[in-house]
Amino acid sequence: MIDKKARDYLLGIPLWTKKKNTLDEVRNFLEALGNPDEQLKIIHVAGTNGKGSVCADLTAMLMEAGYHVGTFVSPHLTDVTERFLVDGCPVEEAGFSESFTRVKAVTDKLTVEGYAHPTFFEFVFLMAMDLYGRMKPDFVVLETGLGGRLDTTNVIRHPLACVITSISLDHTQYLGDTVELIAAEKAGIIKQGVPVVYDNNDQAAGAVIAAAAKRLGSAAYGLTAADSYREVSFAAPYQAMNAALAVKVLNVLDVAGVTAQVCKKALASVHWTGRMQKVAPNVWVDGAHNPGGIRAFIQAVKAQISGNIRLLFAAVSDKDYHEMIRLLCTELAPESVTVVQLKSERGLQVDALAKQFEEAGCSQVTAFDSTKDALEHVLSEKKEEDRLYMVGSLYLIGEILEDLKLLRSAGRGFLN
Repeated sequence: MIDKKARDYLLGIPLWTKKKNTLDEVRNFLEALGNPDEQLKIIHVAGTNGKGSVCADLTAMLMEAGYHVGTFVSPHLTDVTERFLVDGCPVEEAGFSESFTRVKAVTDKLTVEGYAHPTFFEFVFLMAMDLYGRMKPDFVVLETGLGGRLDTTNVIRHPLACVITSISLDHTQYLGDTVELIAAEKAGIIKQGVPVVYDNNDQAAGAVIAAAAKRLGSAAYGLTAADSYREVSFAAPYQAMNAALAVKVLNVLDVAGVTAQVCKKALASVHWTGRMQKVAPNVWVDGAHNPGGIRAFIQAVKAQISGNIRLLFAAVSDKDYHEMIRLLCTELAPESVTVVQLKSERGLQVDALAKQFEEAGCSQVTAFDSTKDALEHVLSEKKEEDRLYMVGSLYLIGEILEDLKLLRSAGRGFLN
């Protein structure tokens, strides 16, 4: 039975609060739970784009080698249990409910003592550590939420290794307005003597990461496009770089049983929802939500077969949607654009989106107030040879996947 009470409580916790627990205070919550993270073999993953894909790749390869793996990722697309993966699948309801109950009890106790109530991300991170601490998987793959140095996940003290994926401008109001400043925040996850594997395609960002590793006496392995994993043909070219980072960190750790053949077999079938995911004939969804992600998305689109391009787009107001839209219009020249209002309070108003697309040179722009209406419109408008891409926000992808379920259950023929 679905624990609706736990979900309602979690989704009622503010994402951002005026008072946030320090990492030392988060550590006190973990201590009250018995320090479950201290016994876990953790691979810590940070970066601007590609974190989720690297986590999926690591999970797939470790599982193919016969290991049990816990994977904590964010955000979830349709249900909060997607954040707590056990051997690649969302945690079962019993485990989810038990960890919620345990973290809620600790929260009730410590807030009475004067601690701030955990933010949403702090709460689900505590649940993940409790869950995996009780399950004792062979490895835990841990994705940061935002940044690195001050990210809640950085409370862990003894990771096996760290991975830092590509760095680009995102969350600049929190992390800084240059790639060097953002790289310094991401490099904050590196621990003394713990190896780090990182994307070195941006040399300015890579230099910051390498310097941080050197200060801490940590071995650093920077990879560039020349090191991309080429044993498998990926739907999106950027995934070859993410795969290379994942393979490299397992090689650095010399994980028993992770052979070249194991890596190839796992990576040939790895699936990460919402990342260049084909959901119907000539219809894809992609979670790119910042300029760096959009550039990688455009590269993936251009690598596909030719055909008229149609876009369904939405964005949140605190992203650089101006640059995202400029790139999409100038690089892809879509036949038509449909913009939609997200349910999230962070969602950008459709009139602002439509105006921005028109100013960027896209003349055929249609606006909708709901993803369901927008989805029905673009699917019915699309010709057989057209390629439809839905992109701009992970919130959008979550709504689209839910609406696709409803349309399929209603027997809509254009999804076949």
